[in-house]
Amino acid sequence: MQQLSDYLSIAAYFALILSWIVFLGVFVVNRKPAAAPDAKRLPQSFAGIALQAIAVAVVWAFYRTPFLSPLIEGQIVLNIVLETFAIALMIGAIWFARSAVKELGKQFALQARLIEGHELITTGVYGIVRHPIYTAFFAMMLATALVMSHWIALIAGVCLFLIGTRIRTSSEDRLLSEAFGEQFAAWKKKVPGLIPFTKW
Repeated sequence: MQQLSDYLSIAAYFALILSWIVFLGVFVVNRKPAAAPDAKRLPQSFAGIALQAIAVAVVWAFYRTPFLSPLIEGQIVLNIVLETFAIALMIGAIWFARSAVKELGKQFALQARLIEGHELITTGVYGIVRHPIYTAFFAMMLATALVMSHWIALIAGVCLFLIGTRIRTSSEDRLLSEAFGEQFAAWKKKVPGLIPFTKW
């Protein structure tokens, strides 16, 4: 069992590196249509972006010692479960990100904004959560923490990321509510913001 746990930890680490490359490639390589003119933009969402970035940096910087040791010392079976869950998170994150960017098309942007002719996307992955790109980033951050981070870094990273995400989703929801009114309200009531099959 110990040997299986060790091998799985190594496999999960290399899967993590590959997954981050593929995940970020979704945003870099994706052929985006020509950008449309902004109709409205909320610069305060950059504060949320900064907190999300810090959260990801924290889980990468503060790793466990010995490197790739179990998150909870001596819990071999739990480590196998967590490493397997982390790999599942990586796969899910890539699918969520790719699907979301593809569906958004020219509406995709780093900052909270509306463009001329903006449409409210409620189908596909947007029928599962309202902010699937943040769901994907959260999954990748959590997978990173489960594979290699100290438990304190895991807790700090999750807290920082959720605060940053709250700032960003509040800005985006406000923009969409102003633009789409009852249509947005009905979607918000039906679909969770970040975590599938929950109320959050």
